[in-house]
Amino acid sequence: MTIKTNIQVKSTHHNKPILADVFYTKNSIKKPVVIFCHGYKGFKDWGAWNLAASEFANNKLFFLKFNFSHNGGTVENPINFPDLEAFGQNNFTTELDDLEDVINCITSASEYKSEIDSTNITLIGHSRGGGTVTIKASEDNKISKVISWAGVSDFGARFPKDEKILQHWEKEGVSYIENSRTKQQMPHYFQFYTNFKENEARLTIKNAVQKLTIPHLIIQGEKDDVVLPAEAKNLHSWNPKSTLVIVNEMNHSLGCTEPWTAPKMPVHLAEVVKQSIDFIL
Repeated sequence: MTIKTNIQVKSTHHNKPILADVFYTKNSIKKPVVIFCHGYKGFKDWGAWNLAASEFANNKLFFLKFNFSHNGGTVENPINFPDLEAFGQNNFTTELDDLEDVINCITSASEYKSEIDSTNITLIGHSRGGGTVTIKASEDNKISKVISWAGVSDFGARFPKDEKILQHWEKEGVSYIENSRTKQQMPHYFQFYTNFKENEARLTIKNAVQKLTIPHLIIQGEKDDVVLPAEAKNLHSWNPKSTLVIVNEMNHSLGCTEPWTAPKMPVHLAEVVKQSIDFIL
């Protein structure tokens, strides 16, 4: 297997690089492409994502995972969140722009021309990334299939509804949320909210799901207390042609923790990966 890590993808929208990893068998046989998007406070090397990537590659797929440019990581330290300023400046349209740049980069790279089938691209997203890939799949005809792992159904529902809280956020310019693992106070500048409101029609996941005409797989954990199973059922109801899989006992992190030091994937992630590979192939 060929593994290349921390490839710098140039953004066409800003100056921050997008770091990507690719996993594939180098054999000059064109393989379906799988592009994976992490979720909120996530990163490409989190948990057992590397083990999952290897499993996709072992099943004759070309797998790419990447860090969103403003996820808080840097070129020097792509794990965790040394760049909290960038994290605070992140928003949903920046992530969609990053995903577009990754798709265009991998499909146009001469290095991989003999290894990828650019007419067969699947997007997979975990948690918030599930919403991102669903929107992108609804608006980009290069995408063949889309898969949501514990994916959200509504970005807007995550914002405060109380006008006083919104006014305080606007006045202060920033609000903070603690990362329970690293104990960092992670900023959200008010632009995160205004970016959503200015692009609300595009960023309404229900609209995107209803537009989908490609195969759509929704995988959800029964014991997920972060993104509740009701959200997966909403996604499925908006696209009755989609496939909904509820995994018994699975939590939001698909059984993973950070760091993940075991040599094998947790049983729930292994099940999710198998379901996804079967769906793609």
